[in-house]
Amino acid sequence: MKTAVCAKTTSAPHGACVHPDVYDIDLYDSGTTLNGAAVSAIHAQGAHAVCYVDAGTWENGRPDASAYPSIVLGTSNGWPGEKWVDVRRTDVLLPIIDARVAKCATAGFDAVEFDNVDGYTNTTGFPLTASDQLTFDEALGGIAHGHGLSVGLKNDLDQLDAHQSQFDFAINEQCFQYKECSAYAGWLAAGKSVLEVEYGGSAKKYCADAARHGRDAIHKRRNLLATPWTPCR
Repeated sequence: MKTAVCAKTTSAPHGACVHPDVYDIDLYDSGTTLNGAAVSAIHAQGAHAVCYVDAGTWENGRPDASAYPSIVLGTSNGWPGEKWVDVRRTDVLLPIIDARVAKCATAGFDAVEFDNVDGYTNTTGFPLTASDQLTFDEALGGIAHGHGLSVGLKNDLDQLDAHQSQFDFAINEQCFQYKECSAYAGWLAAGKSVLEVEYGGSAKKYCADAARHGRDAIHKRRNLLATPWTPCR
């Protein structure tokens, strides 16, 4: 990543540059190299670094992919090389996740974002229930806090109320597009940040709505490369 990023806001495209306060990046730079150098560059800008950890699916390109026994691997989640995992098997999965989060801490990250933590609402190959997911997600929050890191909840709107006390901030994809942003009212009222990513639609509309309700929104492409990105404010 570059040590400085500048973008124009959608509300003031000819105004001053906007410098991010928070970067959400992968645990690894490439292969097995931790993203510690990028984290140091982020901190040098006075910003915070969030460590991306895929908790609810297995990815065939990860260094610890072989640690997942076949019994916990389900159906594809639609992305190449990824499969849902059986979150009921906390005995198998949580030690793997704990080791990943420990590496986030070693690399100097400030927080963790756990991805794919709503498998119970998808076709996973397992009969997962909301209770199974809640147990797993709450354990993830405990792991992050146990390593001294803040933790963000990714999506899982149906369990927002139950998660509010355990998670420190929320990350949402496309809540404006699907008319779901009001679900975060309780989190915002509690002073918790809600970071919103939209991949389509009218920036003028979703930026105005995000500003009105106190969410921090950006536009990104689905490939989630560093650029391009367009902040709302």
